[in-house]
Amino acid sequence: MPFKNSEDKAEYMKQYYLDNKEKKKQYRKDNQEKTKEYNKKYYEDNKKYHQKYYEDNKEKKMEYKKEYRKTYNGLKVDRLTCWKQRGLICENLDEIYDRYILTEVCDNCGIQLNEDFNTKKCMDHCHTTGEFRNILCNLCNVNRY
Repeated sequence: MPFKNSEDKAEYMKQYYLDNKEKKKQYRKDNQEKTKEYNKKYYEDNKKYHQKYYEDNKEKKMEYKKEYRKTYNGLKVDRLTCWKQRGLICENLDEIYDRYILTEVCDNCGIQLNEDFNTKKCMDHCHTTGEFRNILCNLCNVNRY
């Protein structure tokens, strides 16, 4: 199917995806085991190649990761990963992250949040259930129970 420009192709692909979303989802579900087997075999067949590639490009990859962590998405991924490792359980992490970024004062004491030890932002959550509670300053977070 010829396209006049890249915008036409992008629009077509977007519409195709929307029209076939459920069909693709069902296909992936039906072929899950087959895909796992294929991926496992592919990994075994190409293990040495990937190890060599990793060794040859180790510095390049490290530099890329270092730069990525400075971007908005990189900072967000690091923060969300940290929260998950500490036991946060939440329906919508993106919503909590946006609230975290936009919060400028402690929800408990109202002090201005900054990078100082006692006034840095903390995401407060219940350590038993893992549920999010508030955005607090470090001092309020440490004293909370």
